[in-house]
Amino acid sequence: MTPLAPLLEAFFTDRLRRQQSASPNTVVAYRDTFRLLLHFAQDQVGRGASALALSELDAPLIGAFLSRLETARRNAARTRNARLAAIRSFFRFLAPREPAHAALIQRVLAIPQKRCDRRVVNFLTRPEVDAVLASPDQTRWMGRRDHLLLVLALETGLRVSELVRLRVGDVVLGVSSYVRCYGKGRKERMTPLTRRTAARMRWWLQERKAAPTEPVFPARHGGPLSRDAVERLLTKHTAAATATCPALKHKTVSPHVLRHTTAVNLLQAGVDRAVIALILGHESVETTQMYLDADLATKERALALTAPVGAPQGRFRPRDTLLAFLQAL
Repeated sequence: MTPLAPLLEAFFTDRLRRQQSASPNTVVAYRDTFRLLLHFAQDQVGRGASALALSELDAPLIGAFLSRLETARRNAARTRNARLAAIRSFFRFLAPREPAHAALIQRVLAIPQKRCDRRVVNFLTRPEVDAVLASPDQTRWMGRRDHLLLVLALETGLRVSELVRLRVGDVVLGVSSYVRCYGKGRKERMTPLTRRTAARMRWWLQERKAAPTEPVFPARHGGPLSRDAVERLLTKHTAAATATCPALKHKTVSPHVLRHTTAVNLLQAGVDRAVIALILGHESVETTQMYLDADLATKERALALTAPVGAPQGRFRPRDTLLAFLQAL
């Protein structure tokens, strides 16, 4: 076994877990990065992962690995950059421990992040939200679970990782009802519930009769739902909702789109950006800027203030096709 193996083991056990106390999600993301990298290096070098030398993980090999992510695995630039961030973290960890490989380490750290397009965030309109919420069959246990999960996601803007980690003890129902969660960056936050959602949650917890340590939204076997399970149930209900709302056919609806929908709804209601950042658990108020970019209604109101006196206001609406046909005769 070459020195690469104990160095990688020390990185995960000593640096990430003991020194940085990294979150489980971070550890899993870094683990997946190095599994992919070592599989790629095995194919390139022709030896097993345990027999790889640190000198073989040089900048050309890592550059080829990043290119393979984009071509063979169809990863976006953001995913490629996230993998590179994990690799950089490991090589920064190596710098004081392997001075003999200082030049190799510097060349790897010099690999730049790839610029990527910043797209306007996707969110659901009110008719689309109503159609998705009406899809679960609430006469069945799973339908009631799915409906409440979607309602909670749209009302609170919780991340999917926060939803699946919710325990019964994290739900406080009373004069002021709220859910408590530990989000990104190990930040604890409390998000209030509306009276109607609190009542639904009370009925659901009474039906479940679960212990405080059990998940609020369990799977069939009783354990917590996985992230993939939430994505699958959302895809299923969105597909069913297209029968009543055809506009959903042209949208990719993910759990994070529900979070975007919450933010845009708050913005359109006139909630200050600082409060939106507080509710969603953003690190900075500037993160909410992307919702301003997506909110067309806010831009229309701003443009209306600059319209010339006497000019008609509002968005252009084409004439009725039948009347246009008659007019053209």
